Amino acid sequence: MTTVAAYAAPAAKAPLERTTIERREVGEFDVLIDIKFAGICHSDIHQVREGWGGAIFPMVPGHEIAGVVSEVGPGVTSFRVGDRVGVGCMVDSCRTCDNCRAGREQYCTGSGMVGTYNALDKNGEPTYGGYSQKIVVDENYVVRIPDGLSLDAAAPLLCAGITVYSPLKRWGAGPGKKVAILGMGGLGHMGVKIAHALGAEVTVLSQSLRKKDDGLKLGADHYHATGDPKTFEELQGAFDLIVSTVSAPLDFNAYLSLLRTEGALVNVGAPEEPISLNLFSVIGGGKTLAGSMIGGIAETQEMLDFCAAHGIGAEIELIGAAEINEAYERVLNSDVRYRFVIDTATI
Repeated sequence: MTTVAAYAAPAAKAPLERTTIERREVGEFDVLIDIKFAGICHSDIHQVREGWGGAIFPMVPGHEIAGVVSEVGPGVTSFRVGDRVGVGCMVDSCRTCDNCRAGREQYCTGSGMVGTYNALDKNGEPTYGGYSQKIVVDENYVVRIPDGLSLDAAAPLLCAGITVYSPLKRWGAGPGKKVAILGMGGLGHMGVKIAHALGAEVTVLSQSLRKKDDGLKLGADHYHATGDPKTFEELQGAFDLIVSTVSAPLDFNAYLSLLRTEGALVNVGAPEEPISLNLFSVIGGGKTLAGSMIGGIAETQEMLDFCAAHGIGAEIELIGAAEINEAYERVLNSDVRYRFVIDTATI
């Protein structure tokens, strides 16, 4: 076992504090990663505060991890010492179910996806995430970060990037398609960049026009305030695809009305509260209300290569580890443009 410094929440809703954790020895197929940067995802806050249900404490959050390989096990064939790599939201799965064999490890129906943190590994030990100096991960759940991406701006791609890339690809965002990104935050700003790079006509739907200049600069063609009732009148039946990155309850009936016939509203934001829906909002027009969760390992690598080819990284605010608790409050107040990233040298 190796002792490393980390930031952890000792209990639900408690402030994060510096501590030490144990990392397992490097096994035959393991990769030891010196973590350089770790993004702060809204999911971290949901889990630290048990917004999605009971959790495991102490908890070291962080599933947007970018770093450098410092050791490999004797059976590792995909990586070498010095490689620039990333780890996203999972570090294992059963590997044998239909979904795992199809490259959809995030939907593992065997033993289930093993989260990078707030989960139990195959030995029954808690997993600890990226708010730490080092992590040991099986090579099959590690991806390569292309040289064209800086590690700090690449870290948020490991969750925010793949979370929007996957549904945009699956629902055919591209030339001739009108795509709306609902919410202009950590996920939303990546959705704008990626949808634009895919060739779609991109609209941002945000509560206000406060971030309009940013949205247009990042690739949006149009920007509308959902706080203005006229928006829902003007945009009736306007979109082929809406990707909702919002983690608060929405009036889904209103947003479904913005879809064209057989359009899709896909949720990647995960509100803590249940939603209310009039099914005629879906039935009328043959519309789809769907969800999507991150992406498989191969698709995550595809996303990173796509982002490198198009010069896409996250818009980040680099912080020291001592600022994590303040950053959490700022995320909740929508006071970040657009992703906090921890310089793990400060842990």
